[in-house]
Amino acid sequence: MVKRRAALLGAGALLGGLLAVPAVTASAGTSGSCTDADAAIYRPPATASAAPGEVVACRRVDSLPMIGTGTPVDAWKVQYGSTDGHGRKDTAAGTVIVPREAWQGTGERPLVAFVPGTLGIGPQCAFSKQLAGQYQDAYEGPNIAALLKAGFAVAATDGAGYLDGQVHPYVSGADAGHAVLDMVRAATRLPGSGVGPEARVGIWGYSEGGSGSLWAAQLAKSYAPEVHVVGVASGGVPGDLKQVGNSLNGGAFAGFLVDAVIGLSVTHPDMPFDGLLNDTGRKAVKDAESLCAVGTVARFAGARVENYTKDRLTLDQLYALRGPDGTTWGRIADGNKLGVGVGRSGSGARYEIGFPVLQYRGIFDEVIPAETGQGTRRAYCDAGIATQWKSYAGDHLLGDPQSIGDSVTWLADRFADKPMRGNC
Repeated sequence: MVKRRAALLGAGALLGGLLAVPAVTASAGTSGSCTDADAAIYRPPATASAAPGEVVACRRVDSLPMIGTGTPVDAWKVQYGSTDGHGRKDTAAGTVIVPREAWQGTGERPLVAFVPGTLGIGPQCAFSKQLAGQYQDAYEGPNIAALLKAGFAVAATDGAGYLDGQVHPYVSGADAGHAVLDMVRAATRLPGSGVGPEARVGIWGYSEGGSGSLWAAQLAKSYAPEVHVVGVASGGVPGDLKQVGNSLNGGAFAGFLVDAVIGLSVTHPDMPFDGLLNDTGRKAVKDAESLCAVGTVARFAGARVENYTKDRLTLDQLYALRGPDGTTWGRIADGNKLGVGVGRSGSGARYEIGFPVLQYRGIFDEVIPAETGQGTRRAYCDAGIATQWKSYAGDHLLGDPQSIGDSVTWLADRFADKPMRGNC
């Protein structure tokens, strides 16, 4: 109990330090015509019909209190068309931020698709809301500030399932990858953004964002071949859901496992779930959907999934349960494993990746097992994908801010077409 309490206090202290930064003011500017009400950004259409990356609604953002930088910027909230993990039309939201100062590098201003880490699974936790100061629980403002200081445009997706009345499909790889790539498309189509369709694109994310960024990398060629991705930086990657789930169950960060189970139930509503829950489990679902990151960690510290089902089912027993078509929960979890079916460009692999990849983690990471991070790295290296690996002397939470300088420099090198030496 003391260790769990210390972990929570440490997380809260770090979050408080990262959030205590001065606000950046977004310029109103003179171009563009994004005048939709804020509510329109988060109101899902009655029927999703927009093409992937099509701008459905947009509005200018006057201030971004979460970002501690003096860089003058233009910023917009955007609702855009996307595709869910089953190939059906979907709608998501996000934020586009562009420095006002002219780009000093060669070619068009580069764009970084930023994928936030775990925020919580309810719409109140949406990253775009947090960036605009409507709620404060996220901690990656300094990451975006560093990108803007380097002169890069930023397209930060909220991810799928953050519109009103929805639940975020946490850990669903295809949903995440599609939302990232369609956020890039939306940024290039946003009135007044100045981001061109030929812009070089980097993708960056940590933790849940590390998974989402790698899924975007794996899906880029088949789903968005016109997007000019030049590199992907992914840290703290939960590449194998079974390994991570087994490690989290009963631990200080069990809330992430609770969110993951609920997230997969959202993407697979025909699978057994609601009928398995006892009263405690039903309350856990309600609580998880009403909390954001810090609240989720605090609420579910030490939780075990066995306590939430009528028959006290273990994770292995849950994995063995079958849906109407015979698919098991275990097969669904394995279907979200990163590094399976990857290959270099021209290899004929299911997921061809023709650009460099940076993977990194904190060596004291207590959330993502070392074997998981190393396994994803090994899968990419064995597939012949240009891969660089870096470790930091920190835990899971510290691994994110510790990597900021290196990740921004690495992305800048990719935008400058500098060669990368892998260290597989």
